[in-house]
Amino acid sequence: MALIEMNALTKVYKKDFSRKEVYALKSLTLNVEEGEVFGFLGPNGAGKSTAIKLLLNLIRPTSGTVSINGKDVSGRDVRRNIGFLPENPYFYDHLSAKELLWFGGKSCDMDAAAIQERTETLLKELDLIEAMNRPLRSYSKGMVQRAGLALALIHDPKILILDEPMSGLDPMGRRKVFELILSLKGEGKTIFFSSHILHDIERLCDRAAILINGSLKRLISVKTELPAGKTLEEVFFEEVAKAGGLRE
Repeated sequence: MALIEMNALTKVYKKDFSRKEVYALKSLTLNVEEGEVFGFLGPNGAGKSTAIKLLLNLIRPTSGTVSINGKDVSGRDVRRNIGFLPENPYFYDHLSAKELLWFGGKSCDMDAAAIQERTETLLKELDLIEAMNRPLRSYSKGMVQRAGLALALIHDPKILILDEPMSGLDPMGRRKVFELILSLKGEGKTIFFSSHILHDIERLCDRAAILINGSLKRLISVKTELPAGKTLEEVFFEEVAKAGGLRE
């Protein structure tokens, strides 16, 4: 069953005063199945973050449709089952991680006991329990990234949308997030994430889409459709070469 559906999704921006049209996305059609870990990869400027913003209804498409669980993403109830981690999370830096998750839980109508239990579980899994009462201003970039992931998970969503979840993480942090994604996959969660770390996508994902210059160039089953003897990284650079390189 397709849980996330993008159909002929196009987003056009006007460039500066020239009003020249710039296509961030060009007729993107893509489905993500329920319970799937789906990798979304491409170089900078490929349109990945634009697609994620459209998926979250933060911006609207120029044309095409996007739906989650059969409902248009503009519906008020659609995001109740979604957890989102942006590429560069930013929070009120006077809050502690514990207070941040309390705020997130209350925003999702969770009761106090559920918030407390879920907070302790997540902060332990992400190795933040000892720092949970410290203000976020004292956190490293990687610690803020992990706190952001905990916030995305506080309400136990069915769908996770992650924009560069490994960004800024040291090797131990990457391992923690890697193991958490595997655990969530085992629970049947649907995970859609973009990353420049192709090795992580190859290890974690069921399928991956390669987006270049706003267009879908390849959709591949990572476990079964990689050409013999080739890595996902090699396939990716082949697609970049076919597309004639990257736009400016």
